[in-house]
Amino acid sequence: MKRYQQADPAAPAALVAALSPPLLRFFRSDLAGREQAEDLLQETWLRIHRVRHTYRPGEPLLPWVYAIARRVRIDGFRRRFRVARHETAVAELPEHAPAEGRDALPEFATLVAQLPESQREVVTLLKVAELSLEEVARATSSTVGAVKQKAHRAYETLRKLLAEGRS
Repeated sequence: MKRYQQADPAAPAALVAALSPPLLRFFRSDLAGREQAEDLLQETWLRIHRVRHTYRPGEPLLPWVYAIARRVRIDGFRRRFRVARHETAVAELPEHAPAEGRDALPEFATLVAQLPESQREVVTLLKVAELSLEEVARATSSTVGAVKQKAHRAYETLRKLLAEGRS
């Protein structure tokens, strides 16, 4: 990032190659389709380019990047919500595919979608983006204690959901 700020022509490609896969996983964790996740990733890189001068060399890069990605994701949710409000309902619902089996676990995104937004965000950053507690705290403008509490509550809720699904 330091080289990117100094206009090194090879720096942007190296940064994109290193950070795009985890960022794409971060966006895909929210029931977003691949196309939506790629759009959010593209928007994130545009914003990073626009605000690259705000990065302070010597500070950890990932929390700064994930704070930007988090805002892009929130803006994407708002945009999709506005679009969905203007869509019209269909007369008939499509047929559902048969359930696989009682022992099949729901997908991560389906489970996490049932959590409150703040807990979903913390779990996603911890488990999908593999950030540390300190990095998640910086990315969410929160304290480490608050992150731990949100994660604990999210894990408890997920355990209950999984137990209900098995009964």
